[in-house]
Formats: sequence, C-alpha cells, structure tokens
Amino acid sequence: MSKSDRVESRPPELQSPWRTEARVALQAEARAFAHEVVMPLADELDPQKAEMPRSLIDRMAAKGWFGITIPAEHGGLGLGVFEYCLVSEELARAWLSVGSILARGQGLGTQTLDPERRRGLLESSAKGQWIGGIALSEPAAGSDLAGVQTRAVREGDTWVLSGMKRWAGFAKAADFIEVLARTRDPQPGEPRSAGLEPFLVVKEPGTFPPGMTGRVIDKIGYHGFLTFELDLDGVRVPESDRLTGLYGDQGADADSGGFASVQRGLNIARVHTAARAVGVARAALEDTQAYLQEREQFGHPIGDFQALRFALADMAADVAQARAFWQQVAHLLDAGEPAESESAMVKLVCTEMAVRVTNQAMQLHGGNGYTTERRVERYWRDARLTTIFEGTSEIQRRIISDRMLPKA
Repeated sequence: MSKSDRVESRPPELQSPWRTEARVALQAEARAFAHEVVMPLADELDPQKAEMPRSLIDRMAAKGWFGITIPAEHGGLGLGVFEYCLVSEELARAWLSVGSILARGQGLGTQTLDPERRRGLLESSAKGQWIGGIALSEPAAGSDLAGVQTRAVREGDTWVLSGMKRWAGFAKAADFIEVLARTRDPQPGEPRSAGLEPFLVVKEPGTFPPGMTGRVIDKIGYHGFLTFELDLDGVRVPESDRLTGLYGDQGADADSGGFASVQRGLNIARVHTAARAVGVARAALEDTQAYLQEREQFGHPIGDFQALRFALADMAADVAQARAFWQQVAHLLDAGEPAESESAMVKLVCTEMAVRVTNQAMQLHGGNGYTTERRVERYWRDARLTTIFEGTSEIQRRIISDRMLPKA
C-alpha cells in the first residue's frame, strides 16, 4: 500500500472495566485527527527530518489535549493518565513525535514557588500556550540522573547555571526549558541526588536565552522536532523560577526537594512511552495487514500463505496484549497507586514488543519494506528509540529486579 492510500480504521480497542462512552468518543476523535491531519504531514515532513508546524500544535491545543491531566479549575480537561495515554497512542500511530509533544504541556514548567503564578502558568499550559523542553541528561549522565554535574550557583536572588545538557528535545521551539542542576554536593550519608533541583529557564520560542547555545543532534528517526545538545555558560535564572518538581507533578511539595518529585513523573512518562510504542506497533500491524492482501506472488495474495498469516496473527496478539497492559498500569496510577514496578514493566514489555513487531512488518513487506516508499521503515526507526528513551530496557529490568531481590 502506498503512502497515499487510505488505511481503514479499526473499532476502538477499549474493553471493560476501562471502557466508557466518553473514552470511546475521545479515542475516536484522536484517531480521526491522526489519520486526517497528522499522517499526511508525517509523510511529507519525516523524510525531510523537518519540524512539525506550529499550526498542527495549535490545532491540538484547540482540542484541549495539552491540558488532558490539568484540573478543570485551571482550564484543563481534568482527566487522567489513562486518557492522556489513550490520545497519545492514537497520535503516535500516525507520527511518534506528535504523540510525544503532548507531554510538553500537562502542567510541565508550572511548579513555581509563587502559587498565583503557578495558576496562571497552568492555564497557559492547558491552552497549549506554555509548551516546554526538558534538559535532564548530560553527556556523562543519562540513566544515572543522580550523576548530573550542571551547576547552579546562587548570587543574591539569582541562580547562575553552567554545564552541558544532551537530548533536550524541542528545546529551541519551546517557551521554556526545565533544567536539572546541582546546587550543592551531597554530604556524607546523603543520597547522591541530594542538591539536585529543577530550574525554569524562560525564553522566546525559536531562540536560546543569553548564556545558552545549542547544537542539533542528527537522529535517524523521531523526527518532527529537533533534539539538542546544550551548552550553559552563565544562564541566569531568578529564585522565583526555581521549581518544586518536574514533569508537571502538581503534588510536589516545595520543601521536599525537586529531585524527590521526579519518580511519579517518571512513572507516568514510562506508561506514556508504552502507549506511544503500542501506537507505532499498531501502525506497522495495520499497514502489514493491508500489504498482505495487496501484494501478489505465485498468482496469489501473499496473505494466502500460512506462514505469513501466522506471523501477522502473532503481531496482532502482541499489540493487543501490550495495549491491555498499559491501560491497566494507567488505571493504577489514576487510582493513586505508586505502581513503580508496574510502570517499569509496561515500559519494558511494550517497547520491546514495538521493536519486534515493526521488524517483522519490514520482513513481511520484503524488499518494499526497505524503501522509503512505505511507511513501515518510519515505524521501524521510531520504535527502535522507544527501548532507549525514558530509561533503557536495561534500566527497567534493574528497577524491576531491585524490587524483587536485594540490591546488588
């Protein structure tokens, strides 16, 4: 099937006890938007490694999707992790980066010390007018965030940030960047994360602030927004822009330390990644289903051959199982459960599944799958990243095993 051909939609994959009419309607709306609006843009822009247009972001903002998890009293939809991931799966089915950009709203960059300002930023976030980047990782600190060395030195009512960050997606186009920096070295007996705090670097979209420069990292996939390595040399941040938490965690306590608030945000991010991975895998599955009926060899559609039919069946079972798992864990998080092990498990299972399924899809497409004429190569490139970002598969296995056995 060529890129211009229509992919038939499928019935909503929502089963009891999580199926509600409101969720079915939300899923249908996101699915239609992904097919009619996002997919044509992805087909055009992904080969160019181009950024998604601001007009697309504005259309998603008009639907309220940047405020899915923001309370209604602050202008959001007041929904949960489940709905957030539900929409993201549908958008990722068309283009992974569009399913990802929603995470740059949802209250990100609003956890300021001033409650009044926090309320105003939450309203802007819900409207899609306060969309940010996150600068956590460094060249020598990726999975080990406690090893962050970017420094924040206080000068009166101002913090001065210096260091280097890596893997800061959407950093230049953003309204702000959340930067994790070290305000002091840990004391004997303290955890290595002691002294790490998040700071809000406010900026004009399309620029970097004084003291910050950025270099684009040339990725093989995950196009739609640019990813940067950032140099910070005397970036000045007022004390009022020191944050109480990351990832839009409105439950963060200003006195608890910024790093302590990261865990729930990471759990949500891992389930979000799982849902996005399912979206990419579903794309590969659906395109392969159509291709097996289109492609003929030896006088028959290749879907008539049992080996290929069985491979497709295995792909479908893997996608369905993974979807049920992320929905279960999202439900746990919405119910207030910590679900730390479950979040690591679902991230591990769903992303590894996405790699298998997209790889099999390329195989079933034969030589056509190894061309840029078909979308399947995009799915394969994007799926490969999902096992790496938001914590590699190896890190997820460590989290799971450390909760099952004494730490090594």
